[in-house]
Amino acid sequence: MARRLRKSAKPRPSDIDAALAAMDADELRDVVRRLLLELDDRAHGRDVGRLIERVARGASEWPPNGPSDAVVSKIVAFAEAAERAGYADPMERVAVEPLPGLADFLRRWRARLESSVDVERQNDWDTESDRWLREVVQRTEGADGLAQLARSTKRADDLRAWCRALVRTKDWKAALRAHDEAATIVADKEYARGDFLDGAALAAQALSRRDLPARLERAWREAPSMLRLGRWLGSARSKRTLRKRATHALAACPKSARRQRAFLHVLLGQHESAAKLLSAAPGLGWSDKEHPGHLLVPLFRAVLGGGSIAALQEPAHLRIRALDLDELDWISADRDEPRLATPTVEEILDLAGFGEPPTPSARKAMLRAMRRAAKKRLTGVTENKRRRYYGHAAELVAICEALDPTPNTHRWVSGIRAEYRRYPALQRELAHYVGPR
Repeated sequence: MARRLRKSAKPRPSDIDAALAAMDADELRDVVRRLLLELDDRAHGRDVGRLIERVARGASEWPPNGPSDAVVSKIVAFAEAAERAGYADPMERVAVEPLPGLADFLRRWRARLESSVDVERQNDWDTESDRWLREVVQRTEGADGLAQLARSTKRADDLRAWCRALVRTKDWKAALRAHDEAATIVADKEYARGDFLDGAALAAQALSRRDLPARLERAWREAPSMLRLGRWLGSARSKRTLRKRATHALAACPKSARRQRAFLHVLLGQHESAAKLLSAAPGLGWSDKEHPGHLLVPLFRAVLGGGSIAALQEPAHLRIRALDLDELDWISADRDEPRLATPTVEEILDLAGFGEPPTPSARKAMLRAMRRAAKKRLTGVTENKRRRYYGHAAELVAICEALDPTPNTHRWVSGIRAEYRRYPALQRELAHYVGPR
């Protein structure tokens, strides 16, 4: 008859103490190493941390090894980036156990923040307490809590936090309602309303709603920018629809939005009107977002030179491209995040049938405008000692000569060389772009 196996009796505490006392230091270290290897990751990290802390605080005067130079560099870089951005991941995300008393801490922390935000705020700028309060509200009450906070303050930053929370979860129906409401109640400046209308359009795009073009139009009309104009125009599905929208946009476009108006004139084939805007533009200020030069010079160069739209992608002289704040935000945004469809200038021009030869009078006006722009640029950079832009001014001269290589143009270039003969740095740029005398 087989012998019945008996379960091993549980060791008594006195036996464990005796076994530990019987081992020398090397044996004890070996046992500890083996036991640590049998633990799961969470228990291993916890017990190793306790072991190192116990020894470091003991009487042995043994200090644990510090992080390597590479690790220190990463930590410093992270801290600097977090300081610049005003944000870093909570340390709790790397804790091996839930933080004790977190719920009670959040409750008391929220009460303290609510009593301090109004005291700290002296203007509409977002304060650190505002940001912490939104963090606490989101943790404790989620998007509903953020909605309640945003409705009570009507501040753009609070409204954005509410809307972003819904976009992150891709709750597009709720996000659409939230952005619409935010655009209605926001108490901050006009640009904030445009952001919320953009967000509503993004939700409409995600939901494949038929009113997307109308929403894109409203966003542009209430906060005009080149980016919003392109989105609305570019959502057209035919040349006829595009031209109709461009006509309506030109009637509503602010007079100060010279770059947008120039683009609309070009789309409608109104080259002489666009040339007037280029002629009137100042010689300095090409970096201004509404200066039409960076848009019109490559467009005129293409249509006058018989080039294709593809040549407009990276014109050599577009070193200082004027951008709106929303354009910069769009360019720098995470490409993995949901984004509104944003056609390029070239795609919109292609739909409009850009590239048809201008009339003789329009061609003359365009060439005259480009010469005037080049001359004003030369005057501006030399009188104000903007030597770093001499190359740009010289290249504008070279473009004019290449588009109209007539004796009259050659005499104009020779006159420029003579007029600015006392500027050796400019003369070198002219020799580079235009060629030697």
